[in-house]
Amino acid sequence: MSSDASPVRPARKARVTITDVARSAGVSVATVSKVINDRDGVALGTAERVKAVVSELGYESSLVASSLRRGRSGVLGVLLAEFEPFSTELLKGISARLSGSDYDLMAYTGALGPHPQDQAGWERRSLSSLAGTLIDGAIIVTPTVELPDTTIPVVAVDPHAGPSGPAAIDSDNLGGARAATEYLLSLGHRRIAHLRGRADLQSALLREQGYREALTAAGIPERPELIADGGYRSSPAAESARKLLTLPQPPTAIFAANDLSAIATIDVAQSLGLRVPEDLSVVGFDNVPEAVGTAPPLTTVAQPLREIGQEAVRMLLDLLAGHSLAQPHLHLPAQLVVRGTTARPADIVARA
Repeated sequence: MSSDASPVRPARKARVTITDVARSAGVSVATVSKVINDRDGVALGTAERVKAVVSELGYESSLVASSLRRGRSGVLGVLLAEFEPFSTELLKGISARLSGSDYDLMAYTGALGPHPQDQAGWERRSLSSLAGTLIDGAIIVTPTVELPDTTIPVVAVDPHAGPSGPAAIDSDNLGGARAATEYLLSLGHRRIAHLRGRADLQSALLREQGYREALTAAGIPERPELIADGGYRSSPAAESARKLLTLPQPPTAIFAANDLSAIATIDVAQSLGLRVPEDLSVVGFDNVPEAVGTAPPLTTVAQPLREIGQEAVRMLLDLLAGHSLAQPHLHLPAQLVVRGTTARPADIVARA
């Protein structure tokens, strides 16, 4: 055998067909079809024998074909722009709520282009691919556009433009940001910076508004140089945090619009020789699992992400059942969680 010979690949196992199931169970294809589609007209013993063969052979019916026959797929879709800590926590709540139900779950991140302009409206493209045959309803995480008219029921989580459309759910971004800033003020901080999130997201705008409102209420003038773009992402947040911390008069505290930005801020501060929280206090937003893994653990504003996921499922199941929603735009509370990244400013400690 020559050295450049192609390796022998194992033969791919042939897919089990409905004919294989019928032959093994000793029944007709029509009988198997009735059993797997839960139709009447098959004796209990025969149905059990067919189901046993289906399980033994690993037969998988076509989801598209069965959904066209039954008018439903039995699958709910979760449409995401990307998998990241925020959406992953939502998925945990969604999955837990669907456990034991008649629905399966499909998480989908398709239809995203390589350029920012391609990403606007991604949810419309995704729905056009999935709705009607692959999923019966959808939970869309941070949709970029309003979706008032869809062929299937849809619940929006943290929509870009704020609650709109038939059903939406988010948390108290304004109140949570205000509470975070007020807590830093209560510790004695006066030069408090803000790493804001994405400018196209209502949640980010509300968090910045809460920060500004808390400063105004405390009689502290806003300082434009202390507000920087973090974009909800680690890399731009780190770059902005470095600029803030190398100002001639750097902040003594930074409130970041999400935990990823806050964690990036801690890393930058420590690379500059600053101690957290002795030299710099840091507060995040979201309370993703990574928040407890920082050194020290991150003080943050907790969104009830798993509860949001569970409530989104409840709303979607109600819509699928034909019920009207008592609260079509649900607003859940956010809560400050104090951990190890916040303390009184160093000058106040020195004077004490």
